[in-house]
Amino acid sequence: MPHALLVDNNPKSLTPVREICETLGFSVESVSSTEEARDTILRARPEVLLINLDGDDIGLRTTLLNFLTQANIADVTQIFLMSRSPSYLQAAEGLRVGARDIFEYPSQLTRLAEALGQYKSEMKCDQSGEKAVHKSGRGLLIGESPPMLQLYKTIRKVAPSDIAVFVSGESGTGKDLVARTIHALSHRSHCPYVAVNCGAIAAELAESELFGHVKGAFTGAAGARKGLFEQAEGGTLFLDELTEMKPDLQVKLLRVLESHTFQPVGAERVQPCNVRIIASSNRELAEAVAEGQLRKDLYYRVAQFAMEIPPLRQRGEDVVPLAKAFLADHCRFYKISKEFSEDALEVLRIYHWPGNVRELRNVVARAFLLADTEIMVEDLPANLLARPPIASDYLRLPAGQTLGDVERQVILTTLHNHKGNKTTAAKELGISLKTLYNRLKEYEMKHLSS
Repeated sequence: MPHALLVDNNPKSLTPVREICETLGFSVESVSSTEEARDTILRARPEVLLINLDGDDIGLRTTLLNFLTQANIADVTQIFLMSRSPSYLQAAEGLRVGARDIFEYPSQLTRLAEALGQYKSEMKCDQSGEKAVHKSGRGLLIGESPPMLQLYKTIRKVAPSDIAVFVSGESGTGKDLVARTIHALSHRSHCPYVAVNCGAIAAELAESELFGHVKGAFTGAAGARKGLFEQAEGGTLFLDELTEMKPDLQVKLLRVLESHTFQPVGAERVQPCNVRIIASSNRELAEAVAEGQLRKDLYYRVAQFAMEIPPLRQRGEDVVPLAKAFLADHCRFYKISKEFSEDALEVLRIYHWPGNVRELRNVVARAFLLADTEIMVEDLPANLLARPPIASDYLRLPAGQTLGDVERQVILTTLHNHKGNKTTAAKELGISLKTLYNRLKEYEMKHLSS
């Protein structure tokens, strides 16, 4: 259930707003101080934040709005502002924090309800027929962790434009799904989406593959053939693993992107093209450019907007809904009902997932075939079981992490085990409550800026 946080010096004054939120299916929480608001935002990650700008405590408003701006909270939370008489100054404050809208309260309750209802509908995926890409930016992606909420927000912002996008991320993180989602949310969605793995194109056929050829262009060209650019006309061309493209072909691709024209092999004239480019790589782009695997001028052309997909190990509890979704797919296909045991889910939670979502999908497929009605620990691959299943309050720390990463995991695990009680967690960690708050704020800002 999506969560709404109401902030007011006198929370009771927002009772009508609470009723609207509850009617729309939000769980609702009210706070009256900046510290409570900051704590709840970092702990509960509400989908909606509603702030009453009126009241005697001007410091509450100023401090809270500064926090929202510095932490880029609007990237993952929809912010709505309210005031008895909205002013230009308040509107400017709203713009600064990234608020979705500002409402006159209580006279514009109906408009506020419509705005909340609209956002709620954006979060829902069409349940009829195949899975649909929807305005929330989730598309076929699964997960509600802070890094994924940030990714959905970025997708929603970049999709409507025609800007070239470079999607980076480790192998198996879902770069193609992100590209498909961007295409489906764009004005080009009614036109083709064409994907190609640049590393899989044979060198001798690469130019023909991209730009096509005319009849008789070379030995074996018995007829004309459309290239990928022509196949994607009006739509989106996804160039997967662009850093694997041969240097001479990168030069020709750059020319096409600069002139918006291409010339089929053997043709006498160029053809115009109207295609949006989305490219990807699992390599560090700066390293690829430095090593000469990717031309710098081509990088600047295809990476007008760069975005990174988080690896599965940074997505917290997302591994569980992902695993259950993959299992549900197999159950529907084979018309057999199976489920995970709690111990098996715990093993999936603590595994490092170097192969990311693709590895998880393969693990679930294997376990489905081996299990009876319930997937047990013994149905999982041996490499997931290097150690016996461990309790949820035990922290496994893979080798190769920095001390900062270890400290972060220890703090967050301790806080989780105490159900978010910061006073108890700080006492057990042997640090002050203020230090704990500072660490949590630091981790949150790193998540939002990554």
